[in-house]
Amino acid sequence: MLENIELQWLLSFQKVYEQLSFKRAAESLQLPKSNVSRHVALLEQALNVRLLERTTRKMIATEAGERFYHNLSPLLIAMGDMLHEAHQNGDAIVGHLKVITPDLPFLAEAMAEFCHQHPNIQLSCDTQLDPEEGLLEGFDIVIRFGRGAIEDSGWVARELVRWPSCVVASPCLLERCSKPSSVSELSRRACITSLSVLQGMPWQFKTAGAVNVASCYKVNSGHMAKAAALKGLGFAILPV
Repeated sequence: MLENIELQWLLSFQKVYEQLSFKRAAESLQLPKSNVSRHVALLEQALNVRLLERTTRKMIATEAGERFYHNLSPLLIAMGDMLHEAHQNGDAIVGHLKVITPDLPFLAEAMAEFCHQHPNIQLSCDTQLDPEEGLLEGFDIVIRFGRGAIEDSGWVARELVRWPSCVVASPCLLERCSKPSSVSELSRRACITSLSVLQGMPWQFKTAGAVNVASCYKVNSGHMAKAAALKGLGFAILPV
């Protein structure tokens, strides 16, 4: 029986019952009065029961109409709530997002803006420069530094951004030792490198390729590497 009954018939009956008038119900539904009257008639025909008693002077609900209305109203309210929720969340991003990312200002701003635009996201974020492979289980997104080609792993990896870098040195360091004549000389000079980030990967140059450098000053911080370079502790490779 249900497949033979249209939603608009039910809405028309609900309004007529509440307004006790086809005219006022039609105005509320923004439909022609004839359509509302036909909807109620079709509903009564499909149910094979009289829901409303009509006279020239007034309209009243029958006993069956009373029961039908009181059973129908909660269903229509629930359906309206369901459709509203589906509409509100249809394009929404919802869920618990677990992220590992370096503690960098522009990444912090991007993360905050993302959660501002998608308020149904619950964020759990750990800040690490170079997380160990065995500690990545359970995280959805891992942002990490790399050097050279992306290493093969079980993760779906994509390059997000590439920073042009250059080798820097302080004037006081260059006063103590001459400027290298080639990048290969850096392998014999004091250099500032990372401790665990990039896992000791060689410095990569566009034309000279990879150069392995030695260091007695190893830090996992660009700020600390810059400070050490300014003090003349060694050559450092830093973003431009």
